[in-house]
Amino acid sequence: MSLVKGRVAKEIEGWKPFGEALRADDRELYMEMMERVCEYLPSMEVSAEPFPSDSLFMGLIFLQHRMIERLTERIEKLERKGR
Repeated sequence: MSLVKGRVAKEIEGWKPFGEALRADDRELYMEMMERVCEYLPSMEVSAEPFPSDSLFMGLIFLQHRMIERLTERIEKLERKGR
């Protein structure tokens, strides 16, 4: 494991108490989100110096943005279909 991956993994682990304090349904969503953000580890490795939390947050923001874009596309497609 690279030094940066280890630091990002440690950062994610540091947020574990936050996730554990959430309600059960939110906790499940939080854990899924943290697992999915690992898709961006290659990008995080490029930018994680010296603050791995910045890279983590950017990955989470991008994950949310991607989901918003996909949902927007689906809504627009359904609206066009309904006309």
